[in-house]
Amino acid sequence: MHARVTHFYIQPGKTEGFRSAVNSLIPLIRKQQGFHALVVLHLPGTKPEATVLSLWDSLDDLKGSEKNMFLYQALSRVLSHCEGFPTIREHEVLVSEFAAD
Repeated sequence: MHARVTHFYIQPGKTEGFRSAVNSLIPLIRKQQGFHALVVLHLPGTKPEATVLSLWDSLDDLKGSEKNMFLYQALSRVLSHCEGFPTIREHEVLVSEFAAD
């Protein structure tokens, strides 16, 4: 399993817009081959931040979301609520455990 970790600085007063933009992407990300999970962490404050963690079955699946333009569609929806460009890193998942729904 692999993860894309994207860190955003949200413009003050734009957290709800950021949340709405991410929510609008959920139907699209669910259609991506190998998509496993999405977690968005929020750090409130005078300079709010968000870390978006998406989990993929394989590195090929993660990279595939770049090749088919999903990642760029996602960024275009959320960047109007952010300051600057996010940092994006890829990680191999060493341990994961998810509760059954």
